[in-house]
Amino acid sequence: MTLPLDDPRHDRETGSRNAELDVAEIDDVRIKAVRPLISPAVLHAEIPLNQRVISGVRQGRQDITAILNGHDDRLIVIVGPCSVHDTEQALHYAHHLYPVAQQLRPELVVVMRAHFGRSHLGRDWKGFLQDPRMDGSLAINTGLREARQLLRDLAALGLPASTEFTDLLTPQYLADLISWCTLDGRATESASHRQLASGMSCAVGFKNSPDGSLSGSVASIQAARRSHAFMGMTKMGLAAIFDTSGNDETHLILRGGQEPNYSASAINAACRALRQADLTERVMVDCAHANADWQARRQIEVAQDLGHQIAGGETRILGLMIESHLHEGRQQLNLSGPMTYGVSITDPCLGWSDTEALLHTLAGAVRQRRARPIPHA
Repeated sequence: MTLPLDDPRHDRETGSRNAELDVAEIDDVRIKAVRPLISPAVLHAEIPLNQRVISGVRQGRQDITAILNGHDDRLIVIVGPCSVHDTEQALHYAHHLYPVAQQLRPELVVVMRAHFGRSHLGRDWKGFLQDPRMDGSLAINTGLREARQLLRDLAALGLPASTEFTDLLTPQYLADLISWCTLDGRATESASHRQLASGMSCAVGFKNSPDGSLSGSVASIQAARRSHAFMGMTKMGLAAIFDTSGNDETHLILRGGQEPNYSASAINAACRALRQADLTERVMVDCAHANADWQARRQIEVAQDLGHQIAGGETRILGLMIESHLHEGRQQLNLSGPMTYGVSITDPCLGWSDTEALLHTLAGAVRQRRARPIPHA
């Protein structure tokens, strides 16, 4: 008996060469194409780690963990471009940041912000991982390769890196090079992201919701500290179920909402909410976004206010986030002409000179806090 050849215009039911049903009528009806995606294992083999890189990532994680646990009185400062759009420019920024980070290491743990995705996708650029050429070509494999190479270069330089994971697959490609990560306020209340955070090998910060509410973030911290099971992809590119042990290195990030939430009274309110949830009263503050009304230079005002609180003895502020690039401001994506080197194409950023001065101010605040008399029990 001769079996009919499969009609290439139609997909047949998987596992049956002679199936009568044509699932193409109901399956993937809005998928234009399916392109090959490099597996995490292949990317790791192409851009491997060495002992210097491993040691750098591990040291960054250990420093952050010690601060989270209250064993280290330094301040974590997450600083760098709002979103990487050019890895050469990001590395150029890193070479400015590294010597200052080393100089201020007694007071600060400086972590370079290396965010590659966009958590809110509109009609604009979708982020470096999806569109590294910024031309709509969506060369995702290229974005993954260049992002991993940048993170490897940062670790080799001696700078721990942070990122924001907006999906559940990207961590398999990049997470081994990350010392700290965050979840955007829009993802904070996502059950999938809470489960992802419960299995991350680094500390995870949960931002408050865009309206300023803390309840979702607090619930996320509690959820991420418990064990979970979720579906995902292994480094070999195979579907699998991941069982997690829970992540105690999770914390709250205040990023503002309908009004800023970096003042002393806002810190008190946030710590009260954490205490009521039986969580450690420690917060990180995002100096950008709603806290700065999306104005680059307002970050200076926010950071100086926080520095004043720290110098006055405040120990519940564990760190700050600052959006900074080589030059101040932001620019529109321009495909028809040259763009300004070292200027953000997403949120407006501080320029380097202001950033360097701010880092010294924060380090001075830590020194002032240390010089204060130790209160009696």
